[in-house]
Amino acid sequence: MQNKQVKMYTLSTCSHCKAAKKLMNDLGVQYTYVDVDLLPGKERADMIEEVKSFNPACSFPTILIGDTVIVGNREDRIREALGLK
Repeated sequence: MQNKQVKMYTLSTCSHCKAAKKLMNDLGVQYTYVDVDLLPGKERADMIEEVKSFNPACSFPTILIGDTVIVGNREDRIREALGLK
């Protein structure tokens, strides 16, 4: 179905992040994710800097689909980036 890599930066307690993960699962999309808030000290700080490189506001979820950056659980944009209109 898809050949684009999907990576999500999420927070373990974020309802929008949970909804985005559920959407990916419902669509059968393979993805990787990292719950930034569960990382320890320096690893968390480094990951926050990585998120800011894609999304300067550092809000969650930040979703990378290929070269497309989607901020928030935007089903329409996610489907479009995956080629699933």
